[in-house]
Amino acid sequence: MSAPLPIPAPSITVMRGIALMSFAMLMVPLMDTVAKYLTGALPPLQITLGRFGFQMLFAFLTAAIGPGLAALKAPRLWPHLLRGFFLSGASACFFTALKTMPVADAIAIFFVEPMILTVLSALLLGESVGPRRWSAVFVGLIGAMIIIRPGFTAFGPTALLPLAAAFLFALYLVITRRLSGEGSMLSVQFSAGLGGAILLGALTAGGTMAGIEDATPVMPDLPSWGLLAIVGAISFFAHGLIVKAFAGAPASVLAPFNYLEIVSATLFGYLVFGDFPDGPTWVGIALIVGSGIYIAHREHRLSRAEMAARATRTGPPD
Repeated sequence: MSAPLPIPAPSITVMRGIALMSFAMLMVPLMDTVAKYLTGALPPLQITLGRFGFQMLFAFLTAAIGPGLAALKAPRLWPHLLRGFFLSGASACFFTALKTMPVADAIAIFFVEPMILTVLSALLLGESVGPRRWSAVFVGLIGAMIIIRPGFTAFGPTALLPLAAAFLFALYLVITRRLSGEGSMLSVQFSAGLGGAILLGALTAGGTMAGIEDATPVMPDLPSWGLLAIVGAISFFAHGLIVKAFAGAPASVLAPFNYLEIVSATLFGYLVFGDFPDGPTWVGIALIVGSGIYIAHREHRLSRAEMAARATRTGPPD
């Protein structure tokens, strides 16, 4: 009997990764909405530091209650800290943009990230990206732009911050894919929180000494502490879902599902601000959802075909 050939992740595993990523992306705009509200009372850098501080705290408490503190230890600390650096840098850029930009506009500019991720996945991870996946990514991006209809010239240099956040977040996702399967979920969460706290603590200290207003911390009141805890809790949960998603599916497959974030952002816009989606918005949502469904369907068919081909090559057991 011939040796079995390597094949991609089974279809069920890939579909589970898609489901986890979709749920995470539907949750993230809630964190952004709370963070934007907090920028009226706290500097953006302090909000970001609070996010990662609470994320680290939740990981610590979960380990202490459950498997024990040994579960927090990462096999290779520095690569996991690097993930935290990229993620915290992306978050700091985005929260700073939210201080002066509407959430919808900032998210629209940020949506160059799936395209960056697809390119980085091909260049750094060696993942194969066919023309149909490329087409789905672009269709999803068009849908996002139809919904938001952003004006890059309206915000000046501030518009560069979501672009910087998109690039840093794409790097974070690439490293997440590279490190998938390394360490426990809690160790990944704790090390990312630790990396973010280290970087943001250093930036806060440097910014305070330089007299930068957006980097100088203030004492939060009790409601602000509660909202910071909510931001950290959403981050903790969504971060875990993203890590699990990348353990089961290639980054290029998951990329279009980032667009689901705009669906949730539209919902929160209606619930919080009374902004009911207009006709073009529904067209954009349809393009985004259609793009994701097509990618999921395509991946499912390819995985089944490859598994069938493997069974044909290896033949029945001896």
